[in-house]
Amino acid sequence: MSFIDAHRGRYGVGPVCAEVPIAPSTYYEHKAREGEPERAPGRVRRDGWLCGEIRRVYAEHFGVYGVRKVWRQLRREGVTVARCTVARLMRRLGLQGAVRGRRAKTTHPVVQGERPDDRVNREFKVSRPNALWVSDPRFHHSGAGSDPRFHGGRLYVATWRGFAYTAFVIDAYARRIVGWRVSHSLHTELALDALEQALHERRAPREGLIHHSDRGVQYLSLRYTERLVQMGIAPSVGSVGDSYDNALAESIIGLYKSELIARRGPWRHCEAVELATLHWVHWYNHRRLFESLGYVPPAEFEAHYYHQLRESAMAA
Repeated sequence: MSFIDAHRGRYGVGPVCAEVPIAPSTYYEHKAREGEPERAPGRVRRDGWLCGEIRRVYAEHFGVYGVRKVWRQLRREGVTVARCTVARLMRRLGLQGAVRGRRAKTTHPVVQGERPDDRVNREFKVSRPNALWVSDPRFHHSGAGSDPRFHGGRLYVATWRGFAYTAFVIDAYARRIVGWRVSHSLHTELALDALEQALHERRAPREGLIHHSDRGVQYLSLRYTERLVQMGIAPSVGSVGDSYDNALAESIIGLYKSELIARRGPWRHCEAVELATLHWVHWYNHRRLFESLGYVPPAEFEAHYYHQLRESAMAA
């Protein structure tokens, strides 16, 4: 039975279909709009355009943005739209942001020997770049399966062979990743390589800079500590088994896991993780919006700081 035949009785020409009380004129108008989209009301046409913009923003940002970030990004691009409209259209499109999973433990604390003091005491807000760097390594297992999972406190990611470890160095001022490294081995070289990249990236004076990490053996090794002292950087470590003592690094690692590692697998090998991390870090630094930064990317937040600094110097 056709659509019209099912509804003729409601208008005096056939059996009644009470489940869908719709006029034939409504049906014909709907069919006409399929061939002539310009006949649709303004809101319908705008919703169609907004759906395309929402899909674009969602795809350009690793498919991790939820309603709030998509809405903020559209506003940055000059699109005037209500947040509730974005929420409604994202539900229609079946789009949702990344959700963080459980925390994974990846470092082995040093039990004996002298350790640097905790110079941060859970206070990660600083007034300028190059005042505080935080570091933390992450572990990825290349076992069988297709979904990321946890076992024994570690994050197991479906790849084809071997292990992959990632170390980050993060500037606390704008949460910018200034150094990173992916490796097959969780040895001192992994953390040192990430540190060397950060030192190369940050050629500004480092007087008063503090480097904070957990009590992993990678960061308390003699070579790592000597390199910090050589560059005039004060080492700092948190307490054993307390993620809050390195909360900022844990937060960024949580984003890395939920936005990249858990969503882009299965991983074939360490090199695949390294290439994907390269793209993610660039996006994170230059395009990802942060509520704590006023919904701007880390690089833009830092650029604003140096712009204000130059203006103050010229005014003086």
